[in-house]
Amino acid sequence: MRQTAPHPEAPTATPPSPTTQPASRHRIIVVGTGFSGLCMGVKLREMGEDDFVLLERAGEVGGTWRDNTYPGCACDVESHLYSFSFEPNPNWSRLYAPQPEIFAYLRHVARKYDLMRHIRFHANLIGARWDEARRLWVVRAEDGRVFEGEVLVSGMGGLSNPAYPDIPGLDRFEGPQFHSATWRHDVDLNDKRVAVIGSGASAIQFVPQIAPKVAHLSYFQRTPPWVVPKMDRPVTPRERADFQANPWRQRIARNKLYWMLEARFLAFKYKPEWMGLVAKVGKHRIRKHIKDPALQAKLTPSYTPGCKRLLISNDYYPALARTNVSVITEGIREVTARGVVTQDGREHPADVIIYGTGFKVQDPIPKGAIFGRGGVDLVDLWREGPEAFLGITVAGFPNFFVLMGPNTGLGHNSMVYMIESQAHYIIEALKVMKERRLRTIEVKPEAQAKFVSHVQQALTGTVWNSGCKSWYLNERGRNTAAWPGFTFAYRLKTRRFRLQPYRTERA
Repeated sequence: MRQTAPHPEAPTATPPSPTTQPASRHRIIVVGTGFSGLCMGVKLREMGEDDFVLLERAGEVGGTWRDNTYPGCACDVESHLYSFSFEPNPNWSRLYAPQPEIFAYLRHVARKYDLMRHIRFHANLIGARWDEARRLWVVRAEDGRVFEGEVLVSGMGGLSNPAYPDIPGLDRFEGPQFHSATWRHDVDLNDKRVAVIGSGASAIQFVPQIAPKVAHLSYFQRTPPWVVPKMDRPVTPRERADFQANPWRQRIARNKLYWMLEARFLAFKYKPEWMGLVAKVGKHRIRKHIKDPALQAKLTPSYTPGCKRLLISNDYYPALARTNVSVITEGIREVTARGVVTQDGREHPADVIIYGTGFKVQDPIPKGAIFGRGGVDLVDLWREGPEAFLGITVAGFPNFFVLMGPNTGLGHNSMVYMIESQAHYIIEALKVMKERRLRTIEVKPEAQAKFVSHVQQALTGTVWNSGCKSWYLNERGRNTAAWPGFTFAYRLKTRRFRLQPYRTERA
């Protein structure tokens, strides 16, 4: 997995020198310190478990909110809901928190809940293998450290490894080129010719920020997104003081936000035709800010809103209307030393290339990272696409749990809610293992297959499966990312751990 640079302003741990020291033994190993890993750590502490370790490949906590420092980076879920229920923050500066505040919030959580002593920084996982003879997980880090544990929890998430386009000639380009998730703050974009490849959630945030600075911006768009207004504003000092003095008011605000977003699932699942109202709003925004009919046509999607992730922005279309911005929909043929060549043979000069091409959502865990019974690579097992029971446990991988796993992603609500549901389920599993003196639990293949079949059937007729190509679907057209139900329904399914779907071995 890629070793990412921490936030430039963050204090970081010093990378240790390569070592061959004896394995560090723990009951539980958690990989990652983003929202998932930190939530798992907090819940382990709450249950009284102290024998666990959090492995972090960088030098600071934060996951995707540490790595993504591009201009304009912010959350597209309201701040008071995109945070842990057990750690409300009354001091968000805006309704939609910017990246530095979310990063600071995660660092605060790690310190307040005494997780720092459990974290091993610069522990970039290069392989985790189930040792059948000893019935434990052996995890190896890039620097040579080895960790052993009875239980392995993946908190790596789906937005941790950037996806780069497969375009001939990328290595020939002579100027700086980088992904939005590894933003080069040392590259001065002022008065430069910049090519942006990709038009997803990150691009609609950073393009408006850099467009006024550059000499010319060539924006290569494969498929236009649906973009609706972002109902954002500063949170007033009075509101912040009120939330701090009266936490119950913030809980009410959070619950109101939750149910408002949850109601949107009705349109995603049962009434996709209601998304026509969203389309009207999106088209109105295009006509309002884009006066050129040809450009309007380029920016108007032909698919149902929500099929791809619905995006929010107030400055995206005004940025594309600038005279120094060109929206290019012709396919890319190759990259040359000095620019990007489209299929029509035209070369678009560029001094810098920025990739806004998203993440490897369909490949959340790299090949060669996790090996289960019989030395089976998890990626080989997932040839048809990632799948797991409840999106959490995988047949053939004892004592292995996945946070933000297959088919638990959302297009309508906060993933933090799902993460808390999953962490609770894992804690319940660990309690049952301890109470019944079980050394291993492993979901039965038939239980997993039944659950996956139910999920795929439930996805039929949803807006996610309405015909467009998106990161929800793998190359075979199978939806392996979205949860096809209400989030409260998922919480009900994960509220307690039942042994019936699992095989067990006693200690």
